Amino acid sequence: MATKSPLQRLSTFKNPSSPTPLLSPTSSHQSHIDTFSSDPIFSAFLSPDFNPTQFSSAALSSGSAASRIEKLQEGLRLLDSQLRHEVLSRHPDLLHQLSSIKSAESSLSSLRSSLSSLQSSLRRARSELSDPHRLISVQTHQLNNLHSTSQLLQYTIRTLRLVQKLRGLVDLQPDASKWDLSKGAQLHFEILSLYNESHLSGIDVVDGEMKWVIEIGSKIREEGMKVLEKGLESLNQPEVGLGLQVFYNMGELRGTVDGLVSKYKQMGVKSLSSALDMKAISGSGGGGYGGGGPGGVQRHGTPQIGSGGKAREALWQRMNGCMDQLHSIVLAVWHLQRVLSKKRDPFTLVLLLDEVMEEGDPLLTDRVWDALVKSFASQMKSAFTASSFVKEIFTVGYPKLLTMIENLLERISRDTDVKGVPPALTSEGKEKLVAAVEIFQTAFLTLCLSRLSDLVNSVFPMSSRGSVPPKEYISRIISRIQEEIEAVHLDARLTLLVLREISKVLLLLSERAEYQISTGPEARQITGPATPAQLKNFTLCQHLQEVHTRITSIISGLPTIAADVLSPALGSIYGVAGDSITSLFQAMLDRLESCILQIHEQNFSTLAMDAAMDNNASPYMEELQRSILHFRAEFLSRLLPTSGAISTGSETICTQLVRSMASRVLIFFIRHASLVRPLSESGKLRMARDMVELELAVAQNLFPVEQLGAPYRALRAFRPVIFLETSQMGSSPLLQDLPPSVILHHLYSRGPEDLQSPLQRNKLTPLQYSLWMDSQGEDQIWKGIKATLDDYAAKVRARGDKEFSPVYPLMMKVGASLTGNKS
Repeated sequence: MATKSPLQRLSTFKNPSSPTPLLSPTSSHQSHIDTFSSDPIFSAFLSPDFNPTQFSSAALSSGSAASRIEKLQEGLRLLDSQLRHEVLSRHPDLLHQLSSIKSAESSLSSLRSSLSSLQSSLRRARSELSDPHRLISVQTHQLNNLHSTSQLLQYTIRTLRLVQKLRGLVDLQPDASKWDLSKGAQLHFEILSLYNESHLSGIDVVDGEMKWVIEIGSKIREEGMKVLEKGLESLNQPEVGLGLQVFYNMGELRGTVDGLVSKYKQMGVKSLSSALDMKAISGSGGGGYGGGGPGGVQRHGTPQIGSGGKAREALWQRMNGCMDQLHSIVLAVWHLQRVLSKKRDPFTLVLLLDEVMEEGDPLLTDRVWDALVKSFASQMKSAFTASSFVKEIFTVGYPKLLTMIENLLERISRDTDVKGVPPALTSEGKEKLVAAVEIFQTAFLTLCLSRLSDLVNSVFPMSSRGSVPPKEYISRIISRIQEEIEAVHLDARLTLLVLREISKVLLLLSERAEYQISTGPEARQITGPATPAQLKNFTLCQHLQEVHTRITSIISGLPTIAADVLSPALGSIYGVAGDSITSLFQAMLDRLESCILQIHEQNFSTLAMDAAMDNNASPYMEELQRSILHFRAEFLSRLLPTSGAISTGSETICTQLVRSMASRVLIFFIRHASLVRPLSESGKLRMARDMVELELAVAQNLFPVEQLGAPYRALRAFRPVIFLETSQMGSSPLLQDLPPSVILHHLYSRGPEDLQSPLQRNKLTPLQYSLWMDSQGEDQIWKGIKATLDDYAAKVRARGDKEFSPVYPLMMKVGASLTGNKS
């Protein structure tokens, strides 16, 4: 720190009797100091970091050193004057400060004398206390040595007594297998603990006994391990408990259990490695392998010609043995864990499991299982990549491999299902083992898809479109699909996976079959014999129908989810089968409808009596019959299974199309028969005879009419209805089997001419009106009919008539019931 200037030092003195500062310069003196502060030369001396060397160098280099000296001398005179003034003005205070210093010196002299007296007293006290303290320290050390020697003797005597007890226990039974292992272990542990904790090493009598104690400890440990391993092998709880108690008494329980767990891990890993040891398999299979070696699958291990079957069988046998050994290992570890979780030390009541596990540690079974799963996954991956032979066996035989694994898991679960005890495996643990062979599962599914796809591609090659394969080829595809399902049907999960691959194949089959469908005029012609294009479509339809029927039958015994998996693919098969003949059926139906439309060209108003009694059908009906007979002979006979009755439960795609066509023919006929107007009594007879002919033609050549349901009931009801009196129709139960539109249209034929039908009112042809009805519901048809009734009512009121035709209120009643049903 820089030395303070005289002015700064003067300012530090204070008057003890006055709180005001000692330095109170006048304004003139203060002005000198202010002048110093503002002067460029003198201000440097007030700086705390003033350097005289730098100041001198600057003054000499400025060229005006003389003027600087003169300036400094003037400043010195001013400072002397200021100091003199300060001393004179503060003379009384300075004298007072001087007297205070003298008084302080006198007090310090008295204090120095007192301190010297105190030091002399301390020296005397130290000399009086040092000798007793030295004596006490020596005697205390002697006492400590005596106490240590006494304790050492006591520990020695106790150790020798314990050794004597152990000798008595051993000498009592020369056979080590008959020793009281638990008590011997406890004595051994106490002897070693006392020996180590009491530091008895170096005492000859004790050291001589300790050699024998260590030897006996090894024998106890050996016998205890034998008992423990025997108990784990036979799953004998008392023996396992005795073995654990021995090692608990020896203080080695945790290490022993950890060692057993490691041992079982190594056994499992070695078993897995040995099962896939291609060198050993080749030796048992009677054939040599290239580049084999123990400890796992060897690369390029391929059996010699003629020994593949034996090697394959040897591999499966080794895998069976491996599964058995893994079962034994897991069961032994679970049994060890079970006994640990139940047994307590009889003296301390400590649970043995708490001695070998801490909170948060994995269970013993989990430790072993995780190691086994990890090794199994590694071995499977190695087998897949290193040996084409093993890869092929496990890929083709994956269902067998999976069955082995699931049987192992099921056996472990069953054998460790004990109430109050956690099972050996969790669901997650089981899934890990199954996941270890997923690489073969993927290969198996790929192989399954490849086999089926190759079969479909050979049956329906993309390069050939004009030919249809024979039925045997289709049967071969179905049989192959059935074999794939039967190979995995015991495993629900694998079955679903295989079904997904089959679904892909069925979609491929439907695509290839759809590519083969013939289109164009030849496929739709209905006037002549069946063309080659139609025959080809018939064959495709039957093939796909066979696939759909048989695959549906195969999966009928499987869970519902199986049907859900194949449902889209089967739907595609069904759709393509229908597409192959739908255009033909539509053409046939259009032809039959055109024949029925000719009913409006017939005269049903006035017929001669002999014509009314004629048993022949109307011309339009004869043409309809000829068309049905032609369709049956040329087309339906090739599609339908038999000419007889068709069972509803065994309907095929073709029978469903025929059923639909037959139903449409009946409904279409009833619709247009109800539109005939006028209809005389003789016309009713002719129409009734036509209905009989229609029913006979449909039943004999299309579909059993009694199985058609509502359309057939409507046809049977319409025939007697046309003969009812108008007054009887309102209460007739026959109306329940007829659509309301049919009843309403028929009533027009009973009404006056000024009651126009919608067909007449809108100036439509029967075909146009029929097409409109196809796109409308009964309520919309009623609206059109209601408009004609309103027109009729307006005409009647305009004429001033007081009564309506009897059909008017009846039609309003039928329409009102239709509206009520609608609401």
